[in-house]
Amino acid sequence: MNSANVIIEPLAYSVSEACRVSSLGRTRLYQLIGEGRLEVRKIGKRTLIPAASLRALIGGEG
Repeated sequence: MNSANVIIEPLAYSVSEACRVSSLGRTRLYQLIGEGRLEVRKIGKRTLIPAASLRALIGGEG
């Protein structure tokens, strides 16, 4: 298989990346996190949003 055709999907997004890919603002993302509608993982000082959680929210499951 040609490596140029492989699309690697991220496992998680930083808050900034999640804002970019979802077109949601930073404040709204943190509101959704606070409401428990969006999962987060803290790794050290980094806050990561699992891609599956973001997809579920956008897909209407969250």
